[in-house]
Amino acid sequence: MTGRRADLTCDVVIVGAGAVGAATAYFAALAGLRVVVLERGALAGGTSSAGEGNVLVSDKDTGPELDLARHSQHVWRHHLAEHGPRWEFEDKGGLVVAASERSLAALRALVARQRAAGVRVEDAGPADLRAREPRLRDGLAGGAFYPEDAQVQPMLLVAHLLRLARGLGARVLTHEAVTGVLRAGGRVIGVRTPRRRVDAPAVVNAAGTWAGEVAGLGGVRLPVSPRRGFVLVTEPLPPTVRHKVYAAEYVGDVGSSDAALQSSPVVEGTPAGTILIGSTRERVGFDRSTSREALTRLARGALGLFPSLAGVRVIRSYHGFRPYCPDHLPVIGPDPRAPGLWHACGHEGAGIGLSAGTGHLLAQALTGARPALDLAPFAPDRWEPAA
Repeated sequence: MTGRRADLTCDVVIVGAGAVGAATAYFAALAGLRVVVLERGALAGGTSSAGEGNVLVSDKDTGPELDLARHSQHVWRHHLAEHGPRWEFEDKGGLVVAASERSLAALRALVARQRAAGVRVEDAGPADLRAREPRLRDGLAGGAFYPEDAQVQPMLLVAHLLRLARGLGARVLTHEAVTGVLRAGGRVIGVRTPRRRVDAPAVVNAAGTWAGEVAGLGGVRLPVSPRRGFVLVTEPLPPTVRHKVYAAEYVGDVGSSDAALQSSPVVEGTPAGTILIGSTRERVGFDRSTSREALTRLARGALGLFPSLAGVRVIRSYHGFRPYCPDHLPVIGPDPRAPGLWHACGHEGAGIGLSAGTGHLLAQALTGARPALDLAPFAPDRWEPAA
């Protein structure tokens, strides 16, 4: 039986304990704010438990998302560097490969734009590809190597960021869903759960695929919806895939708004020896059923890059939902339609990598400092009709 618990008062209450919520909690607590985190289920029980742990710049074209990715790189490598081993931060780099001259030309054009924006990237011919990944198939036209691409273990990331936040005084409450957003005088002043009231001058909506629902409790609309994705996991192997390797078409698929099933091969190893195989995306609501077609596409895509995987056993698959926004940009910052309500959501499949920068920027803004990156492109009301 769960009776009513004591009400709480804090400086900021964060709704959601995934990677973005955990990073926001850590940096807010580090800045001296009194923090309460509310999670409707278990820690990292949503999108953060169903991804590959990507920390990428390679899949971002120029614009606000790449700016956020580059800021996040700085946060990962400076503000969080000492803690990297806790969440298995692997600084292994990413290798993007093109099968045809046409796809290679498109990749080269993307690389040129990224370089102009300050991204470190190296061109790779067929011989360079095989030198970096000896098991890649023959006949690839070329590619590009991104030394800044990395990987983390998402569950460990969330657990340790929240442990660090608790060490700074934060409270983390699981299995406590927000059922109401409290208002007074036109401002948001806290939230209500079935167990208690939490008063705070700032409420951060970091609820992932449920962010639209939480926004609705605050009286505003956010067009965040779920986009399903699958991952295959192989049996543990000796070192086989050295980098994150994916086909050049992946970038275009990530940026697509098509609701139908899409798949582009992404293959990478883990410290445990297993190989993760992605990726698919489709908008099917919260349909949790397993798609044989999606799993088949994943396997075929991996074999198209690494034929030597043909005899390797797949030991499991998993899937989850990415928080999708129509313009493929996250929602970050204060909501002018509901003063006191803040958002940190809509990162789709990039949330793990962008969590560090998002949390860092929000903590700056919450304490009244000027954020290191302009938050205007991520404004929560950008879908509202012009006055």
